Amino acid sequence: MKTSEIAQKLGGELHGDPDLEIKGLSDIKTVADHQLAFLASESDVKELSRAPRSACILVGFPPSSDLRCTAIRVAEPKVAFARIAAQILRPVQAAGWHESAVIAEDATVEAAYIGANVSIGKGARVGVGAVLHDGVRVGAHTKIGERTTIYPNAVVFDNCELGAGCVLHAGSIIGAEGFGFVRSGDEVLNFPQIGRAVLEDNVEIGANSCVDRGALGETRIGSDTKIDNLVQIAHNVSIGKRVLIAAQVGISGSVVIEDDVILGGQVGIGEHATVKSGAIIGGGSGIFSGKTVRAGFWAGKPVRPIKKYKEQLALIHSLARFRKEIAELKEKMD
Repeated sequence: MKTSEIAQKLGGELHGDPDLEIKGLSDIKTVADHQLAFLASESDVKELSRAPRSACILVGFPPSSDLRCTAIRVAEPKVAFARIAAQILRPVQAAGWHESAVIAEDATVEAAYIGANVSIGKGARVGVGAVLHDGVRVGAHTKIGERTTIYPNAVVFDNCELGAGCVLHAGSIIGAEGFGFVRSGDEVLNFPQIGRAVLEDNVEIGANSCVDRGALGETRIGSDTKIDNLVQIAHNVSIGKRVLIAAQVGISGSVVIEDDVILGGQVGIGEHATVKSGAIIGGGSGIFSGKTVRAGFWAGKPVRPIKKYKEQLALIHSLARFRKEIAELKEKMD
C-alpha cells in the first residue's frame, strides 16, 4: 500500500514520498525500509532521526523540515496505526471445506472455510464468510454469524449464538455447563444448566477462555467487547458493550458488568456483584459478592477507590516506622 493511499484512508497530512510502498509494520525503535510505525509521544521525537529514508512514521505533530523519512500527521497516531494495520496485514484467506468435516444434513452452512475434523451439529447455522479452523465443534441449533472466525479446537455448545465478526481463539469454550449446585443436608445436587450463551457482534474471546451458558436463562456478552486469554465467565453473567477484560479474570455467576468497563488481569468478582459503566478495576483486585462498583478507578482486596487504596498502602508501609517510634516512646516513659 502506498503512503498516499494510507494518508487518504486515515485523513492524514502526508509529508514526504507519496509513492513509497509500505509492506509491513514495526515498532518505532526497529522500523526498517518499507515499514510503517507510529510515534506515541512528541517527547520521543529523537526516534524519528533513526528511521530509514524508506520508512513511514505516523505522528501527531507537524514534522520538522529536515525529517529524513516520510511522515503522515494524524490526530491519534496509535489509533490510526491500529486502523490501517488490519488492511496492510490482511492475511491470505483459506477457502474450501475439508473432506473430513462432519456436517449435519439439516445444518445451514455458508462458511468460506471449514478445516479438518470440524463438526457441525443438527440445525446449526453458519453464516456467509465464516471461517472454522481445524477441530472446531459447533453444537446443535447453534448460530454462527457472518464473517466470524473460530480458531482450532474451540467449542461452541448447543443452542448458543455468535454474532457477526466475532473471533474465538484456540481452545476457547462457549456455552459449557455452569458451576451450579444446591445443598440438601449432606447431599450436593446439580442445578440444571440448560440456558445458552450469546455473543453479540464483534466480540473477541482469547485462547482457553470459557463462557458458561446460563442456568435457566442466558449468559450475554455485548458487542465490541474484547476478552483476553484464560478468563472464566460463569453462568447468567451479563457483560455490556466495549468492555475490556485482561487475562486470568474470574467472574462468578449472575454478575452484571455494564458498558465501557475495564478489568485488569487477575481481577476476581463474586456472584451477584454489579460493575457500573465507566469503572476501571486494577489488576489483582477483588470485588465481593453483591457489591456495586461505580464509575472511577478502583483497586485492592476488597476493591475500593484508588485514592483510598493508596492511602491505606501508605499506612501499611509506615507500620514499621510507627512500631519503632512507639518502642522509643515506651523506653523513654520507662
